[in-house]
Amino acid sequence: MLSPQRSPEFASKLKALPTKPGCYIFRDAQEEVIYVGKAVNLRHRVRSYFQSARNHSAKTRRLVADIADLEWMVTDTELEALILENELIKRYRPRYNIRLKDDKQYPYIKVHWQDDFPKVTIVRRMLPDGARYYGPFTSAHAVRQTLEALRKVFPYLDCNREITGRDTRACLYYDIKRCAGPCIGAVSKEEYRAIVDGLCQFLEGKTEGVMAELHRRMNQAAERLQFERAAMYRDQIRAAERIVERQKVVSGRQEDEDVIAFAQDKGQTCVQVFFIRRGRLIGRETFMLEGASEEENQELLTSFIQQFYDEAAYLPPNILLPVALDETAIIETWLRGKRGAKVTLKVPKRGSKKALVAMAAENARSALAAMQTAWEADAHRHTEAVANLQAALDLTKPPTRIECFDISTLQGTNTVGSMVVFVQGAPRKGDYRRFKVRTVTQTGQPDDFAAMREVLQRRFQRAVEEELAGPGRRPDPVWKILPDLLIVDGGKGQLGVAVEVLKELGLYEVVPVAGLAKREELLFLPEGPEPIRLPKDSPEMYLVQRVRDEAHRFAVTYQRNLRNKAMTRSRLEDIPGIGMKRRRALLKHFGSIDAIRNASVDEIAAVPGMTRAVAQRVKELL
Repeated sequence: MLSPQRSPEFASKLKALPTKPGCYIFRDAQEEVIYVGKAVNLRHRVRSYFQSARNHSAKTRRLVADIADLEWMVTDTELEALILENELIKRYRPRYNIRLKDDKQYPYIKVHWQDDFPKVTIVRRMLPDGARYYGPFTSAHAVRQTLEALRKVFPYLDCNREITGRDTRACLYYDIKRCAGPCIGAVSKEEYRAIVDGLCQFLEGKTEGVMAELHRRMNQAAERLQFERAAMYRDQIRAAERIVERQKVVSGRQEDEDVIAFAQDKGQTCVQVFFIRRGRLIGRETFMLEGASEEENQELLTSFIQQFYDEAAYLPPNILLPVALDETAIIETWLRGKRGAKVTLKVPKRGSKKALVAMAAENARSALAAMQTAWEADAHRHTEAVANLQAALDLTKPPTRIECFDISTLQGTNTVGSMVVFVQGAPRKGDYRRFKVRTVTQTGQPDDFAAMREVLQRRFQRAVEEELAGPGRRPDPVWKILPDLLIVDGGKGQLGVAVEVLKELGLYEVVPVAGLAKREELLFLPEGPEPIRLPKDSPEMYLVQRVRDEAHRFAVTYQRNLRNKAMTRSRLEDIPGIGMKRRRALLKHFGSIDAIRNASVDEIAAVPGMTRAVAQRVKELL
């Protein structure tokens, strides 16, 4: 039986559903995508949502209640439907789908193997550029620590120098033995690539061969009476041995496999992945899932495997799981296509492999418990800070939702505004908004008051308009929510602007407002005779500072990005022979001015629409 909010057109769509495989998309009344699914038979699968709800989970019942519209895409096979489902979930991030928790992309170690002298960097996405990638990892900090340890063994490049071997002097990293010094010819191209190849093998778990090669080089240097070089290799071997000692031997068969297990508690789900390479446990990563609190174990694991291995740099031949999947065959087919060779999903029943899955599950439980303890401690601090701020500002209710605005400009150009949102004392980044200021004249004479007026008018005018919006409008729901406390970065002047805007829109009695002076950390209220000084080092002072600093960071980052884009555009425009099409092609191919500058003439000339003569000109002028 159809819900009353659904139109007759919705019933017609249900009748028109094909019996072919494909993907379906559910939208709510605001036309937001709330769920993406796949089906072998679209008609049977989609209609099952609107039949008896007796067998539905609470989550599915909530989903069905929110559905206002649907659409579908037909595919030729179930495998194509699975691939399309992955793409749609990444594009829309629907709230009822199981998702890896962070919106940000996970870090990878990138070895620029396509270059003559490969450097090693940390990146957020993989490109088909001939480089070697390792990951994804959940912590960029942990990746940097790993690379710092490995750099003692494999002194690699991370600078942007053009390596000719004829530089007069090397940088500090060469002096402290963290770079092999190819820039000054201390090692040849072949020797340097051998060092980086050793790093790659180490990351792949092939430690025995690497250790044997280091011992061979040490002995060879000693035989040639190159005692300083032999001592260097000795130190590298010792550093490598310390790393290897932390890698647990879990199998004598020298297999490559991943072990996946999970833990659930209080509506949260934590997944642990063990990476076993050549029989050694070389690393593990912990992932949090959203939207997985009421899912069956099979569906939870299927969703995680799809999302994780769609982005993984390496796929092992075996993946160990705690439970079997309903769609094992189709998932294995998809994984085989990603790896280019057979991939098997296994559920071990006994022995060492079952013990590995149990160990991964125990680690997942431990990680989840630690995270919950940290969250509860943070929640207590946030609650205390909000309550204290309410008392200090004499607010009628706790400032559960705080919005803070800041203006950023550089000599009156590229003026922008930022709006950051904190809920229960924690940032809600999905509600952040940024504004490119339009009405303030960009003449080199900054007018922060006029810029703040425009930004606040645009923000709160939308709040008023949304209440009056008629059918057919697709409003941004963030504008509808009024803050419990509005903070403007600035003293009495900016506060006066905020008060005027709120009065003009009839919101002055609804939205409490304060101005935060930059230097002395004073809070000004519209009708207060004296500013309020919050206790130093108090939770409420820390909260207000965090909110202000985040608004400043968000505004400055946006302003800097606009400035860099303008600078990039002007640098390329100054080069004869580079028009709009070539400029777009270069930036699309390389991604940034720095990447173009570091590219060779041949690489620049290979970009569609470029010639060698123009490429030479680009290289010279950049």
